[in-house]
Amino acid sequence: MGTFFAIILVFVGCCSNVVSLELLVRDFPGCGNIVTFAQFVFIALEGFIFETKLGRKGPVIPIRNYVIMVTMFFTVSVINNYALNFNIAMPLHMIFRSGSLIASMILGIIILKKRYSASKYLSIALISAGIFICTVMSAKQVNTAQEGSEEQGFHAFLHWLVGIAMLTFALLMSARMGIFQETLYKKYGKHSREALFYNHFLPLPAFLLLSSDIYTHAVLFSHTAPVLVPVIDGHVPVMWIYLLVNIITQYVCIRGVFILTTECASLTVTLVVTLRKFLSLIFSIVYFQNPFTPWHWLGTAVVFVGTLLYTEVWAGVTRSLSRKKKKAE
Repeated sequence: MGTFFAIILVFVGCCSNVVSLELLVRDFPGCGNIVTFAQFVFIALEGFIFETKLGRKGPVIPIRNYVIMVTMFFTVSVINNYALNFNIAMPLHMIFRSGSLIASMILGIIILKKRYSASKYLSIALISAGIFICTVMSAKQVNTAQEGSEEQGFHAFLHWLVGIAMLTFALLMSARMGIFQETLYKKYGKHSREALFYNHFLPLPAFLLLSSDIYTHAVLFSHTAPVLVPVIDGHVPVMWIYLLVNIITQYVCIRGVFILTTECASLTVTLVVTLRKFLSLIFSIVYFQNPFTPWHWLGTAVVFVGTLLYTEVWAGVTRSLSRKKKKAE
């Protein structure tokens, strides 16, 4: 029951979160900072109440380790959301972030001196090829979509390259954070909810550096079309509604993943998250009519085939069928 409930939370929460984020960035592409800030405040408040028992429960993992982890987590969260301000379409954003396995493997080899099977290297090659195809095709769309002088088109392309560089940096930083978490959990044990709270609570003062941008977008949100909310019997600007939905669905998504990690093997968690990303991508393309060429479809297919190959889903299915066959005999 716990596993099924967690899977439902992941699919409903994470997919809904992508939809609400797309609704926000379509009108305000630079709203990443206020979205990140709102998510951090909500999750930190929930953790303060239920995880730390209003501050009465201290951390198991030393705070100094959380400071390092938080620095990386905050950087990754802000950069991923802020990259949307650099002509990065949501489908490309999702595909690019699906390349986390590549970064994890590369840093695992360099830092942890890990060695992998031939199938793992093949899967990484497929994922890299898929992301490369989608990125190149998106670059062509940036060039052709720009009207005006050649200089304006070149400027837009450079703007887009900055966004790609930001996503690449965030991908590598996220993988490094994962390795750091892995070493901490081996030493102190798994405390996922505690890590979730401190990762969102400790960075809050850093948002002061982004306060002017957050305030600007808060004002812009307040001037959007009002929507009647029956619960309060009043009108609320539509962007604040979208932001509230984004915050709640982000929390549901994270809670679902947390439950899943305690109920299932990491292979199952990876598969569920991968399928969720694929469904989110399809919905984003169909519902929001984002530009997606046959080359994008090819790149997407290659990315997800590579991901499934990496998680050894086919091998797991084969072993399961083989065991059932032996039992039947």
